[in-house]
Amino acid sequence: MTIPGLALFYAGMVRRKNVLSIMGHSVVTTCIVTILWVMIGYSLAFTPGSMYLGGSERFMLGGLVFLKETGKLTVSHIAPTIPESVFVMYQMTFAIITPALITGAFAERIKFSALILFIGLWSLLVYVPIAHWVWEPAGWFALHGVLDFAGGTVVHISAGVSGLVAAVMVGRRVGYGQEAMPPHNLVLTVIGASLLWVGWLGFNGGSALAADGRAGLAVLVTQVATAAGALSWMAVEWLRRGAPSVLGLVSGALSGIVAITPASGFVDIQGALAIGAVAGVACYLGATVLKSFLGYDDSLDVFGVHAIGGVVGSLLTGVFVVESIGGVTTTVGIQAFGVGITAVYAAFVTMVILYVVNKLVGLRVTEKEEAEGLDIAQHGETVS
Repeated sequence: MTIPGLALFYAGMVRRKNVLSIMGHSVVTTCIVTILWVMIGYSLAFTPGSMYLGGSERFMLGGLVFLKETGKLTVSHIAPTIPESVFVMYQMTFAIITPALITGAFAERIKFSALILFIGLWSLLVYVPIAHWVWEPAGWFALHGVLDFAGGTVVHISAGVSGLVAAVMVGRRVGYGQEAMPPHNLVLTVIGASLLWVGWLGFNGGSALAADGRAGLAVLVTQVATAAGALSWMAVEWLRRGAPSVLGLVSGALSGIVAITPASGFVDIQGALAIGAVAGVACYLGATVLKSFLGYDDSLDVFGVHAIGGVVGSLLTGVFVVESIGGVTTTVGIQAFGVGITAVYAAFVTMVILYVVNKLVGLRVTEKEEAEGLDIAQHGETVS
């Protein structure tokens, strides 16, 4: 989903002089988070500790794989039906894509060195604690009954809100609002979005942690909500602009898929249709009307799609939850608690991280480097 899905999705929307840069962001994020995850991240997110953070028993994945006393592969208490190594790897994919999403918010002007520091710090200080709160059974949100099947709060709200903070703190691109900055190759974007769509079926279905009926239903409602999001974005854009864009279609699909993520293991087809349709409209308005009104430069609409879609999906989980599907229930109020805390925590810690990174290496390239493009200025290479 991150490589090549997100890398291609973002690459098509930036200007040609920055296409390698934004793809490199996805690749380096994959590498950084992989190492941090096996060293410390997994243990702090998915082992018992306090309700705010896990313990140290899986640092460097110590004790993983084989227990001599039983002669069996280790399993996580969260996923006892699969080898723990599979659970580690599966959860790693969530940990990777979440900060990778943020890179679209400050595309085309951030230093590569600043990105590397930001990704490492954000992964450990924002993603890991929130994942523990939601998905560790003794975590803070889990104890309060907040439902998030596959990442509405953990992935999308945290990344979307952090993206908005980052876009504001890094600052607008030179010429933003005064000159056109059209996507350079939407074919890449459509291919990337398609890979994300297919990959997301595994993302949401896999969160059942079993090959069962609930996993199958999660896949089905994900497909339905994605289609509903694409069509509702298309409809409102057609009415407002007089033409349905292909970029709008795939953006609407992502809006629907983001919104169904927290609900996918808890709702039926009717709920999926409603969640996807509402998300498509809400995210369209967020990425156009709200963005224009507030004037921030979120290059690839991380906030408009992921934060707004995540909020819509998380809140509507409280409306459409079916207890017989997931064996649990919730309310809009409980879901709002999770949404609010996640947004405030992610925003505050992101501000602190960016402040520190700015003091250490500076956040953005010079105006001359930005005009040349980050491909040549930061990486010494270009796309012909």
